[in-house]
Amino acid sequence: MKELADPHAIVRYEIEKPRSSTNYLRTMYVFLSGFLEARWARELHLRRLWLALAVLLAVTGVVSAEQAATLRIAHPLGYGGKESPDPISPTRFYELNELLYDRLLRQGDHGEPAPDLAVSWSASDDARQWTFKLRQGVTFHDGTAFTAADVVYSLMRIKSEKIASPTRSVLGFIDKAEAIDDSTVKVTLANPDADFPFLLMDYRARILSSRGRADKLDELNETGIGTGPFKLVKLDATGTTIVEAFPGYWEGRPKLDRIEIIAIASDDAQVQALLAGQIDFLGSVQNAKLPLFKGPGFVVQSVATGDWSGLVMRNDKPPFDDVRVRRALRLLVDRKAMRGLLAGAEGGTITCDHPIWSGDPYRSEIDCPADPATAKKLLADAGHPDGLEVDLYTSDVAAPGIQMAEIYQQQAAAIGVKVNIKVVPADGYWTKVWTKVPFCFTDWSQRPADQVLNEVFRSKADWNESGFDHPFFDWLLDAARREMNVDQRKELYTLAQRMLYEEGGTMIPFTKNNFRVTTKQVSGLPPVQDFAIRWNEVAKAQ
Repeated sequence: MKELADPHAIVRYEIEKPRSSTNYLRTMYVFLSGFLEARWARELHLRRLWLALAVLLAVTGVVSAEQAATLRIAHPLGYGGKESPDPISPTRFYELNELLYDRLLRQGDHGEPAPDLAVSWSASDDARQWTFKLRQGVTFHDGTAFTAADVVYSLMRIKSEKIASPTRSVLGFIDKAEAIDDSTVKVTLANPDADFPFLLMDYRARILSSRGRADKLDELNETGIGTGPFKLVKLDATGTTIVEAFPGYWEGRPKLDRIEIIAIASDDAQVQALLAGQIDFLGSVQNAKLPLFKGPGFVVQSVATGDWSGLVMRNDKPPFDDVRVRRALRLLVDRKAMRGLLAGAEGGTITCDHPIWSGDPYRSEIDCPADPATAKKLLADAGHPDGLEVDLYTSDVAAPGIQMAEIYQQQAAAIGVKVNIKVVPADGYWTKVWTKVPFCFTDWSQRPADQVLNEVFRSKADWNESGFDHPFFDWLLDAARREMNVDQRKELYTLAQRMLYEEGGTMIPFTKNNFRVTTKQVSGLPPVQDFAIRWNEVAKAQ
């Protein structure tokens, strides 16, 4: 706040000027809160006045949580209370971190890299060195200035083996990041990558404050201090986490005063909470449950995405260590029938066991009709002429975990495969079950081709959930990153997608059209991916 010659006169004027109902009280509350952050606040003894006003406002309801513009959302407690406000933590608190931090680059209107904390960028001819010019005048929640040093810190810690962040599979090939000056960063890659800006849109590649932590690249940063539209007030992953609007946000003060993130473990419980008015927003609702929200009190959005759910077979666990078994258990699937039952005929785009969505320039179109006859022959060749029995672990940690397993069970039975469904709690699913069992449900959000292929299928990737291990596949990914010609790069990615269809262990039936539901009071929410939402623009009518 700018220094004032006579702050006492300002206070006198605010107290004595004509009053206008509760709006005046709210204005005074905000005004005095700002004064307390000034150097001379302690000299004015304003704290007592502010506290007295706060009591008055609480009594009148002017600034109560119920009367303030408060949005309530749910999170599924997928990490069982281990959710971390460090965006690169293996147990990152996604719903919270979206609100606290900005990225260098964010998704544009058509999915392209767009300015966020970086306003411009350029590459060397060989795409190994990238230079970023940073936005000036940005501050962190603690009032310190955002500079190039914070970018260097945030990018370099991704490489930490001690933190073991899954983001390392995406951005670990950054060789070094250097602060040229306070508003310029140069990033040198270990290998060229013509699509590097796409990777910086990763929802975890957030910029944190390096103050007092620049030399602590192997430690989690759980302060919650970012440059995002909201600042952390209370962290309670198993209860209610609270953030409040950051008045100093560089795009302007958010329209919401407060967001509460409430732990609700199961999908069914989240739906019931929205119907009961206990929350205002659900990022994903199953097609079968949409009729519950046809009333005038709700708004349903359909968002074309690269989100996908699937069933994962561990390539290193029997019987899935035989490629013939893996292929048979994927070939038996009638993807169109599964899509119709899970999402409706218009609920997504059929894909053939690779995760590249229809909006990605590197997607390969593969035809994959159900082929039960070939599936049976492959099982017989693998030593299972009479079929086999497998356990499939699933959960309501995300839609459509249980229903997908049930549909798969019915389709598999037609070729003599008995699927025993093991339903496990949503609480802790991603830490206790996922990647730990031979066959289970999985759920992913949209990622660019470069990112998702490296993060989910590269041999040594931390989140290589199926244990897919193929040196030639890894070579294809490296070659694609080096290739400057777009058409040739697409050919390399096409071969990689074909390999997943022929040899992989992940059954991916379709990419989703996501159905998002809010109460009618919520506005400013465009039909975009969750990680592309501009939360400072979201509002809620009182």
